[in-house]
Formats: sequence, C-alpha cells, structure tokens
Amino acid sequence: MVEKVVKTDEEWKKLLSREEYIVTRKKGTEPPFSGKYYNFNEKGIYRCIACGNDLFSSETKFDSGSGWPSFWAPISEESVETREDESYGTVRTEVMCARCDSHLGHVFEDGPPPTGQRYCMNSVALKFVPEDEI
Repeated sequence: MVEKVVKTDEEWKKLLSREEYIVTRKKGTEPPFSGKYYNFNEKGIYRCIACGNDLFSSETKFDSGSGWPSFWAPISEESVETREDESYGTVRTEVMCARCDSHLGHVFEDGPPPTGQRYCMNSVALKFVPEDEI
C-alpha cells in the first residue's frame, strides 16, 4: 500500500504551475500533440509531477497516434489507481496517482500486447527522470 500524500487545495496551488494544477487537481486535459512527452523516446521513468511517485517506465511507452504519451502498463499495480469517469457524455476509466490522487489521464482497452491496455497520460502530469539519474 502506498502512503498517501494529502494537501489542501491552496498547498497544491503553491506547489504546481497553473497548468499542472488544472490537469492534476481539476481533471483537465492538455491538447493532443502539445505535451512534451508525446513524441519523446528517452530511456528512464516517468514520475508524478505532484508527488514524485514512480508511475511508468520508458520500456512500456509506445506511439499510440493519439497525441498523448501512452504506455501499456504502469511501473507497478500499486503506483496508479483507476475509477469510472462519466464526464463529457461518455464512460471512460480515469487513471490517478495512487500516492496523491492526481489525475493523470485515462486507460483504454485498445493497447498493444502484452496487456492490451493504453494508458493515455497528460505530459503535464508527468516528470521524466533519465535512466542515468535513477
């Protein structure tokens, strides 16, 4: 079980940029093809921008053509949580950081093997750490 990070809304506003706050705390979405990691192929890990929790490895990243960085699996089952999202008149599965409940994006059932999952994440919710700095 991951130890939760709990902060007030005001604390999050001081910690995060405006865009990071809107995406991670208010469930916003960056425009497709605009994020710094959608067409990024360096080796390393992606952490939560809000709390630093390890979320995804470059080993599971793939080009989904969606305009957002996509992964076929999280680093571990304990690193993310999911829940049903009925916003925008459709039913999707929201992906959140298991440590701080930050909104990261959504997961879909149209990804590649071996999982068939497409974790479609917002770049602004992630912080990349190069392999040699891990």
